[in-house]
Amino acid sequence: MGPHHISFLRLSALELCLTIYEKVSALAGGSSTFPDVLFVYVLDNDHDGSLSAAAPGVPFHVLSSHYTLRGSSVVSRVPADFMPTRASLLWSALTSTAKLSNFLQIILFLPLTLSTLSKHAFLLLSLLIFLASLVHGTLQLLWGSVLLPVMQLPTQVFLLLVCFNVFSQTVNPLLLSVAEWWGTILTLSSPIFIVFESMSSLLVAQKLGQVGRELVSEGEAYQFGLLIAAAVAYVTSAWWIVISYPAAAMSPLSSTLLGVALTAFIFLTLIGFGLRRTNVIESSGLALFIAYNVWLCGFDQQSFSDPASSYAPLLPNILPHLQTLINFVTNTLPKPVLIALIYRLAILLGAAQILPTIGADSWETEYGVDDGWDGRPTSKLTRILLTYRQCILVTVYSHLLLLDHSSQVWWRWMNIFFTLVIWSVELLVSGEDDTINKDWKVE
Repeated sequence: MGPHHISFLRLSALELCLTIYEKVSALAGGSSTFPDVLFVYVLDNDHDGSLSAAAPGVPFHVLSSHYTLRGSSVVSRVPADFMPTRASLLWSALTSTAKLSNFLQIILFLPLTLSTLSKHAFLLLSLLIFLASLVHGTLQLLWGSVLLPVMQLPTQVFLLLVCFNVFSQTVNPLLLSVAEWWGTILTLSSPIFIVFESMSSLLVAQKLGQVGRELVSEGEAYQFGLLIAAAVAYVTSAWWIVISYPAAAMSPLSSTLLGVALTAFIFLTLIGFGLRRTNVIESSGLALFIAYNVWLCGFDQQSFSDPASSYAPLLPNILPHLQTLINFVTNTLPKPVLIALIYRLAILLGAAQILPTIGADSWETEYGVDDGWDGRPTSKLTRILLTYRQCILVTVYSHLLLLDHSSQVWWRWMNIFFTLVIWSVELLVSGEDDTINKDWKVE
């Protein structure tokens, strides 16, 4: 028999053994002939949808347990620390809570340091958290233990206390130089972040358009629903731009840039429809992207002002007044920066999930399925991005906090125009889609 692919949701060890046995038995048709190669897709959060491959008699690693396919049976060698289902659920909840706590600590501690201490303290803490995240990602890549999120939990608190202790007295000039060096790197990285965000946004919009084209072939109900969704997206983006216009176009140059961007978008959409190389799903997604960037350009300087200037000290009020702490947190976290952070991280991770699916058929045709998806360059890149996603979080967040309002605005305009340029090139060089979807593109 040839190679076969089997997909699983997240299962316990015993459930996975039984399911593999049933699937393989069904493939063999009750005989002793089994697939030459068995590809097992394990969809779980800990391994980020990674692909494990197993040939008969070859062990493969799934959910921290080893399994071997031997003839007509699947043998499980359960490790000594394997826990029952209830304990596994509790442990999963604990690790998920630890991951969320680590994320929230980064979100809170960086602006807290920037507002209460100084820019150099903020840069030093950002660098320390980045290095700690780099070590954590490397251990996750090499070791892969579920204990790592829990072990990392006190790290950010310790680093925050270190920064407060260092800047409570005369600071070593070497530390200041290191902080300045890190700040320079973050500032010079602005074009890289803009390119990544633009290309990721375009990639996600095109993926949505591709999924929409596939759903259209399923029936008219899908086509009608997608047309309504696209219309809602167009109307929402237009409304978003209208309410953002007074603040975003305060100067003649800004209003001119907005007009040029909207005109270019409309013409590119019409050209794409005429060439049958885009559809309303992709176009409406890019319309929302433009509206989002225009909206961020509309925040005034007060949105980025120093929150510590209008707030009483935190430490004397933290214990007797919980409401004071809540007010401090809400005033410390810069809302525009948080929105930009959430969007940028979501779009980067979304693009990382899409990259392995690009050119999958051509890869399997050229290299054969025996190599597996793990051997594909895009799959390796995705694994690296997802493993070091906390490092990406720290650098992206620090970069957004470091930029002033004027820099934010101009980088947003560059983001819009770079995306439109890339989209125009893609429309010109891409081939015409299949005939099944041609009617969908012009309706």
